[in-house]
Amino acid sequence: MGRASVRQNKNKFQLIREELGLSREKAAELLETISPERIEKIESGKCEPYPEEVLTMARKYKRPSLCNYYCSQTCPIGREYVPQVEMKELSAIVLEMLASLNAVDKRKDRLIEITADGKVSGGEIDDFITIQQELERISVTVETLQLWSEKMLLSGAIDREAYEARRKKA
Repeated sequence: MGRASVRQNKNKFQLIREELGLSREKAAELLETISPERIEKIESGKCEPYPEEVLTMARKYKRPSLCNYYCSQTCPIGREYVPQVEMKELSAIVLEMLASLNAVDKRKDRLIEITADGKVSGGEIDDFITIQQELERISVTVETLQLWSEKMLLSGAIDREAYEARRKKA
């Protein structure tokens, strides 16, 4: 194994590779389509990875969170529209989802009042923004659950065949 980097401000790609105990050469062998030189350029910030490289790293490193990181931090469209998602334990995800669903449930009648006329006017704006923010929180929590599921599928903690078969039935 090569020398460990002492560089400050390592990006997520480098941190994950090092967490896995891989040198750039070993990572290139695992990734198959990305050379050690290209990995160095990506990790040093000399160039941005291509989307297909991020997909390969996410799959081979078993870190689907790399895709969210890339989309929310690097991709110009994603920076505008994709929220950054933090990996959490399932219990934290579920509690967050339930809290958000309860908050929206309490405000659903107000949302109906606000939107009944097809407009959001003066006195309705603050309530509408509050409801919108709670819905955005639900959206991020759903994305967090999706990332958690992908991570568990990649690690083998969820049986992929059973999962896929049941998803098709749903």
